[in-house]
Amino acid sequence: MKNILLVVFLFLVHITFGQTGTVAGKINDGEYNDVLPFANIIVKNTQTGTTSDFEGKYTLELDAGTYTLVFSFVGYQTKEITDVVINENTTTNLEVTLMASAGQLDEIVITTTARRNTESAVLSLQKNSINLMDGLSLETIKATGASNVASAVTNVPGVSIQGGKFVYVRGLGDRYTKSILNGMDVPGLDPDRNTLQLDIFPSQILENVLVVKSATADQPADFTGGVVDIVTKDIPSREEYSFSIGASYNSDFHFNNNYLTSESSSTDFLGFDDGLRSDPLAEGQVVPLPQQNEEVAQAITQRFEPRLAAQRDNSLMDLKFSATAGNQYDVGDNKLGYLASLSYQNETTYYDNYINGQIYRKVESDPSLFDLRADITQNGEVGVNNVLISGLAGLSFKTEKSKYRFNVLHVQNGESQASIFRQSNFIISSNSIKKDNLIYTERAITNGLLSGKHSLGEDNEWEIEWKLSPSLARIDDKDFRVTPFRVSTNPDTGEEVFTIEPSESGIPSRFYRNLEEISLAGKLALEKKHSLFGFDAKTKFGGAYTYKQRDFEVTKYSVALLNFPSASLGGDPNQILSDENIYDPATNSGFYIREDSNDSDSFDSEITVAAGYASEEFKITNWFNAILGVRFEKFDLTYTGERQDGSAFNNATILDKSDFFPSANLIFNLNEEGDTKIRTSYARTTARPSFKEASLAEIFDPISSTTFIGNINLQPSYINNFDLRFEKYGESSDFFALSGFYKTFNDPIELSFIRRAYGQYTPLNLGDANVFGGEIEVRKNLGFIQGLQNLSFNVNFSLIESQQEYSDDERQGRLDNLREGEMLEDTRQLQGQSPYLINIGFNYNDNDSGWQGGLFYNTQGKTLEIVGAADVADVFTLPFHNVKLNLSKVLGEKKNTTLSLKFDNLLDDDIESVYQSFGAQDEIYSKWNPGQEISLSYSIRF
Repeated sequence: MKNILLVVFLFLVHITFGQTGTVAGKINDGEYNDVLPFANIIVKNTQTGTTSDFEGKYTLELDAGTYTLVFSFVGYQTKEITDVVINENTTTNLEVTLMASAGQLDEIVITTTARRNTESAVLSLQKNSINLMDGLSLETIKATGASNVASAVTNVPGVSIQGGKFVYVRGLGDRYTKSILNGMDVPGLDPDRNTLQLDIFPSQILENVLVVKSATADQPADFTGGVVDIVTKDIPSREEYSFSIGASYNSDFHFNNNYLTSESSSTDFLGFDDGLRSDPLAEGQVVPLPQQNEEVAQAITQRFEPRLAAQRDNSLMDLKFSATAGNQYDVGDNKLGYLASLSYQNETTYYDNYINGQIYRKVESDPSLFDLRADITQNGEVGVNNVLISGLAGLSFKTEKSKYRFNVLHVQNGESQASIFRQSNFIISSNSIKKDNLIYTERAITNGLLSGKHSLGEDNEWEIEWKLSPSLARIDDKDFRVTPFRVSTNPDTGEEVFTIEPSESGIPSRFYRNLEEISLAGKLALEKKHSLFGFDAKTKFGGAYTYKQRDFEVTKYSVALLNFPSASLGGDPNQILSDENIYDPATNSGFYIREDSNDSDSFDSEITVAAGYASEEFKITNWFNAILGVRFEKFDLTYTGERQDGSAFNNATILDKSDFFPSANLIFNLNEEGDTKIRTSYARTTARPSFKEASLAEIFDPISSTTFIGNINLQPSYINNFDLRFEKYGESSDFFALSGFYKTFNDPIELSFIRRAYGQYTPLNLGDANVFGGEIEVRKNLGFIQGLQNLSFNVNFSLIESQQEYSDDERQGRLDNLREGEMLEDTRQLQGQSPYLINIGFNYNDNDSGWQGGLFYNTQGKTLEIVGAADVADVFTLPFHNVKLNLSKVLGEKKNTTLSLKFDNLLDDDIESVYQSFGAQDEIYSKWNPGQEISLSYSIRF
């Protein structure tokens, strides 16, 4: 009987409390470009209501139904929001901006209609920002069908993605774009880039993505194109769980029994190696030659994994899933919440005609010959399996005037690659080479964030925010195996003969490269509200400190042979270290392991950045806002390493720069509502060399047969940035913006081939450069046309011109290799600069039926990828035209499940880079086809 009563009681509780929903959001101060704390939210004609907290956020739980909400604050216009629909077990997002009342205390009622559209929330954030900003909401990300940030962020004006991972803003390369997580630096999976890899962030953990294009004093100075801030979800206002699973099929990649792979460890599917590929020798172990110690040489050789050949297997479809959970609890008068997320993706790619790293040259001796001559051609097959796991866990504790947050993010990535290339050499040497390459790269990042935000003073005029963010990144190339055979033809039989000839083809090699980077970033920000010129004003000041330390070490072994006929192997790499072919002291013949590490391959480096800033935000009139500030940064880079010629540094200071970075942002409101604005800004910023670039490192890539040479004399670039923008905010999510920008670069850094040093490239400070251009963006709902109220479109176009002056060496090299009739221009395109970007999207969204769809097009103009040198022409990336289609259907009575179908690369376009030279036809540098992908996913919220 007691059990029956308990069940009845729980049922009644469910009936009583289970039919409620929540309205939540943020209240913005339209005059202050800030949030509005402690404002009132009341259900009209009732006593039910709440107030916003010190962050301007509010949550109000109501029975399911339709309400009118009244938002008010002393001295501000009261705003009524009608037709706010509260659904059972659903949170309605509602963000409101209040403007100061014209009569200070006179009440003015503005009536509007609420829409559950987080795109509007991001536009509201843009509208009230002191920066020139563009945003991408979670709603927009879902509309594109994107499962992560990288595949959706191209909808932001002036933003493009390179390699499916790295963001470029305004066509400027990742050197000039900075990615941060929740406002703090985080090292990426590729630590030589300034931008964070965006495909590691599943959409389920995101609140929004903000792209700031104009600098203020409180931001780091090392960006030019923009700062991409990835903002993860805050603690939810109620219990939330979600799960999604999806699979993708590409006819070029999947269920292909010719897929190339290598042996895998038992934990490869988790993104790390179980030790199968670890260096079998202890650090510092002496590796003797057979002439020095026959038995030890043989024993050491036997310890290495003998399989060196790429093998054939059947490739599977891509798989991904993610899960999130979150809740908030009352702890007295305070709130304690948590958020957790786990994401997994396993992707397989295969290219049966992959071209990369080809070299074509001009004929130096005869300027009347226009066509480029092939020096090195290289093509073949590549199979890649990529596993990516990301986990995020966070706690939040909020009191009336303080909020504390602790997040831990871990990213684990394992990438296995197997390839077989045919390389033909024509000029420097003349031969043909077959290479089997086996690569496994293990990457891991762990990042923590501890932060606090406090509102102080009787009138909450002080706000203090602090953040501390430590990170550890590890990147290990584990047993990177390259096995080259020279290929010749038997004149008698016509059959191919495979031989190992060190002077012709190189020697079989094995690399173990280990990188460890420790990063510690912290900052303290203080804000003080006050009055100036009879208007509200705000003073900001604070400081920041970042410490980074990197160890990079390379261990290289060669597989040498002694008194052995390599032609008998038949070109099979697996025969090299077979039991019958490894070195045998009895016959004094066979293959053996030899250590060939170079001290110049390794280095230890540290970077510190100490910063302080101050700024003032104030008004002179009702319609004019000014934000003036200055930032000071002291940048130090110390280096330990040596070059092959014997020159060395031991904890030497390579760079010691102390700089001021002024900024000014002016905002002109052209009407009382503040929905029509003109923004103008100026800022000085910088672009600094990476660890590897400012070094003595000489790092050989056995796949492309090229060598990276560090430049210990490299200096930072300094950039002056000017921006002008007109903005018009319309109904719901309608928006129009027209922007212009101009940037001057002093000593820009570019990667360039080294003249006369074939296959070597290095970073250089080249001549000064200018970049200028414009952007236009239109977002429009087509509801003004009968029957099209559920359809909207988004178009943005960026046109960019760059002018890079030549260094003396580059100019002379180009003059020496002009073709007949060719004139050398005064400038050239800046490396990594896209001349135009186009994004077009059409969205259909019917909340009643649950159908949603979108058709999206993205491309960018021809971009200078590698700067040529002397007789080597420039390499340009050609436009890639990507068309995507996404369809989804919301299912279930509670509309908490979604089924999505997505099509990618509908035009089946190639990704291609080419050499271009005056009067010559284009020659391929790299080319592959990403294929056409179909993805199906299912998600549920509960």
